Amino acid sequence: MIVVAEDHEDILFVLRRSLERAGHQVVTTTDGEQALAAVRKHRPDIVVTDVDMPKMTGLDLCRAIRADEGLRHIPVVLASGSMLPGDARATEVGASATLLKPFLPAQLLACVASLLPPRPA
Repeated sequence: MIVVAEDHEDILFVLRRSLERAGHQVVTTTDGEQALAAVRKHRPDIVVTDVDMPKMTGLDLCRAIRADEGLRHIPVVLASGSMLPGDARATEVGASATLLKPFLPAQLLACVASLLPPRPA
């Protein structure tokens, strides 16, 4: 299962559709607080979050996940149109990967696949 946090409906739709077509179960949220609640409830395999969101940024969401002993193992992908390659903030909050917007669905799927444990045959 993947929790996706994105406050732009059109981008959220594309993210969910791309991930579901690749066979993933997806829970979508539109702000960081909803996303943290969903992560605590569902214990997903991975989190994909926008950086610039209302109520709690993706950076703060990642920070909160890393601060929680029961959640810190979950990979977090930051999706951002405002960060530059090599932005130190991603490393500071413990992000597993960063996707710079705009990205192609194939880039998203490759990133997610690289962070997920292999599926049993």
